[in-house]
Amino acid sequence: MRIACIHAHPDDAEILAGGTLALLAKFGHQITIVTMTAGDCGSGTLASDEISAIRKTEAASSAALVKAEYRCAEFRDLSIFENDESRRKVTGLLRELHPDIVLTASPSDYLCDHEATSRLVRDACFTASVRNYLTPAPQSALSAIPSLYFMDPIAQMTRNGEIVTPDFTIDISSTFDTKTAMLAKHESQRAWLKQQHGLDDYLKQMEEWTRACGSRAGVAFGEGLRHYKVHPYPDQPVLERILAQYVAAGIDK
Repeated sequence: MRIACIHAHPDDAEILAGGTLALLAKFGHQITIVTMTAGDCGSGTLASDEISAIRKTEAASSAALVKAEYRCAEFRDLSIFENDESRRKVTGLLRELHPDIVLTASPSDYLCDHEATSRLVRDACFTASVRNYLTPAPQSALSAIPSLYFMDPIAQMTRNGEIVTPDFTIDISSTFDTKTAMLAKHESQRAWLKQQHGLDDYLKQMEEWTRACGSRAGVAFGEGLRHYKVHPYPDQPVLERILAQYVAAGIDK
């Protein structure tokens, strides 16, 4: 199957779904990791074009660890807005990738870019199948709406500090090392996070979040997902079936 994982910035997909992507790669699925931006605001010392080039190189190196393609949608940090121009741009991207399954950001998260990405991707999954909804580069509409899943927000918390309960949790204990290696490729993030947020070890923070998610589901390391099944989006548990042996106990497969 073709799987598109679309989040706001370089490193978001790895933090929230790196282990799941590694499992999907293990089963031979075709994966594309898309970042809406190149992380152009992610430096206090480098110009936006300089840090963007670095972060796209790091993102491509990370994706390569699971034999995934990397794409950047070329939005700008803190400038992802839910409007018609942006929706057509994301619609065109989906038509080009032609995914069967889409993973994207949580509707509620701590950062505006994450939330705007979630809404744009959700709506673009619908519009990508509408033939008369035209995109800047003419492309064929999808034959159907792809199956859509929301990744957890950072720390499994909404922007109001409420814990998000996933529909199911993927046990990524067997791919946690790959997830860590993927995130470690984003070396430029450490300097930025230390300066901006006082966070010196982003790998340790990711491990804590992934352990906490796993603990809630009774496994060592976990990544939570929610299946968006509102009419007319597909409600068949496609991803759950693909990864059935890794779905945490107690969840209906």
